[in-house]
Amino acid sequence: MKLLRFGQPGQEKPGLLDADGRIRDLSGVVADINGATLSDEALAKLKAIDPATLPLAPEGVRYGACVAGVGKFLCIGLNYADHAAESNLPIPEEPVLFSKTTSCIIGPNDEVKKPRGSTKLDWEVELGIVIGKTASYATEAEAEACIAGYCTINDVSERAFQLERGGTWDKGKGCDTFGPIGPWLVTRDEVADPTNLKMWLSVNGKTYQDGSTATMIFKPAFIVSYVSQFMSLHPGDVISTGTPPGVGLGQKPPVYLEVGDVMELGIEGLGTQKQTVIAA
Repeated sequence: MKLLRFGQPGQEKPGLLDADGRIRDLSGVVADINGATLSDEALAKLKAIDPATLPLAPEGVRYGACVAGVGKFLCIGLNYADHAAESNLPIPEEPVLFSKTTSCIIGPNDEVKKPRGSTKLDWEVELGIVIGKTASYATEAEAEACIAGYCTINDVSERAFQLERGGTWDKGKGCDTFGPIGPWLVTRDEVADPTNLKMWLSVNGKTYQDGSTATMIFKPAFIVSYVSQFMSLHPGDVISTGTPPGVGLGQKPPVYLEVGDVMELGIEGLGTQKQTVIAA
């Protein structure tokens, strides 16, 4: 299934995408697409519904972030061997873990705000993991069953805030609008191999990132297992798993986003996003 949320910010309804690419309204069935909706049992009930019996959403309706009520928004840094190389950094021996604020989460096509004082605004197309079952000290095999599905994420970053403002990456990762998520949460059963998906990102029509999850160092099930050794993961938590090469910081010379720039990005089978940069 492709689960989603649609409507104006703060008024989103739950939905699913039917076989013809139309949004079907699930609000008569579930309250939202959130942790309570993402267990295997809850997903099985949704899968049993004939989409044709559900109302159609209005044409051209806005997509919200594909999961609501995110408790933790975690990220894995330097998780692509070729991205580590372009960053002139060694391949990590263990996953580099940091957080984005949940207040940065927006819909996949919402505007991205360039923060006040920003000089190095950057992009990162990433595979997102959505947790469907609590994971605590999970083995890798157990971790696989804790994944509800996958989605597209743009890990928008401000490199000066991240790297030049006195420590911790979080300063440059959690600014308002820095977390476009969606358009869909694609359930685990429909993603045959999350470690072999094409991914891309362009700015103003020029392709900068053209990679694949095949170059990930740490794979999704391992990441969930690893993180669960340090903290429990709960249904609705989101993990962004790193980016392939081609970020602005890695260009020679570096290229950064300005007001008016347009990012377009996508991951094979998980949908596309489009954001325009505006001033905060």
